[in-house]
Amino acid sequence: MDLKGKIAFVTGAASGIGHAIAKRYVEAGGRVVIADLNLDAAKAAATELGGEKVAFAVAMDVSNEDQVNAGVDLAAKTFGTIDILVSNAGIQIVHPIEEFPFAQWKKLLAIHLDGAFLTTKACVKYMYPQKSGALIYMGSVHSHEASPLKSAYVTAKHGLLGLARTMAKEGAKHNVRANIICPGFVLTPLVEKQIPEQAQELGISEERVVKEIMLGETVDKQFTMVSDVADVALMLAAFKTNALTGESIIVSHGWHMN
Repeated sequence: MDLKGKIAFVTGAASGIGHAIAKRYVEAGGRVVIADLNLDAAKAAATELGGEKVAFAVAMDVSNEDQVNAGVDLAAKTFGTIDILVSNAGIQIVHPIEEFPFAQWKKLLAIHLDGAFLTTKACVKYMYPQKSGALIYMGSVHSHEASPLKSAYVTAKHGLLGLARTMAKEGAKHNVRANIICPGFVLTPLVEKQIPEQAQELGISEERVVKEIMLGETVDKQFTMVSDVADVALMLAAFKTNALTGESIIVSHGWHMN
């Protein structure tokens, strides 16, 4: 599968899963827009991927409608259109619900859900007229499962599953597919940060957090890798028909099985 001639808009793409997806898309012949809150990091990532011919950086708070619309419009003007959206930007905040600050609840939901909504709305403006496009949302096993301390994150990831399914139905008449990738624990800085946080909240060792909480339900006690997620993102972006739409692709070493 290749993306020759395709333009992908990837949020949270300066590092982690988003960066791995952007890199994989460039390797497959596509051009990518690196949208990230940190413009300097986005520019560095774009330079690493090959510079202005294949990668373009935009600063974006995905929960800010004006920034999203301006960033998507600038990207489309620069590269001609938008063929693929990867709504990947996200954060993690863990607390038992009785201690969960409401402001942090709203912040997490805004980044995950408002961000997916706003970038979808901005990108389909270009996809619908050309009668083609792929919407890819970064869900989680927590789109299907729940874990303690993650009320906001689990709620957000369940919501993205609903958005992906809705957009599969709304986008069908425009030949726009929508799918959601649901990784298990991927070894990124975001996950590494959670290990001591959960150890403290649960009163157990960091080793037990990894073995029992993060990898306990996998078939092989292995973390999912960013390369695994990037390969699935390429497959969804390059798929040729609406045969694959409205689907949740779980990449979790067997943690959750549909």
